Amino acid sequence: MNHVLLSAKIIERKALRYTPAGLPALDLVLEHESEVTEAQQTRKVKLELKALALGDIANRLNRQDTGVPIGITGFLGAPRNGRGVLLHITELNDIV
Repeated sequence: MNHVLLSAKIIERKALRYTPAGLPALDLVLEHESEVTEAQQTRKVKLELKALALGDIANRLNRQDTGVPIGITGFLGAPRNGRGVLLHITELNDIV
């Protein structure tokens, strides 16, 4: 299974572009910060993650203020250059 549920904020947003099929596409860099328990120890987690949104979600995120926490659902894939990880955003969620 490849399913990601994450709270994050946009820290970088490229210009809205369109795919050859005419879909809006938006490249982002997200920042996540939290505390998790691992091996009965509390651990602080802070990371930056490249992300891609298509369609209506791209339009919505293009209007989203940077630095504001949002809930994101998606899946992980490889970017075009094949290096690293890219989060493909499929849904926006309320943060609980």
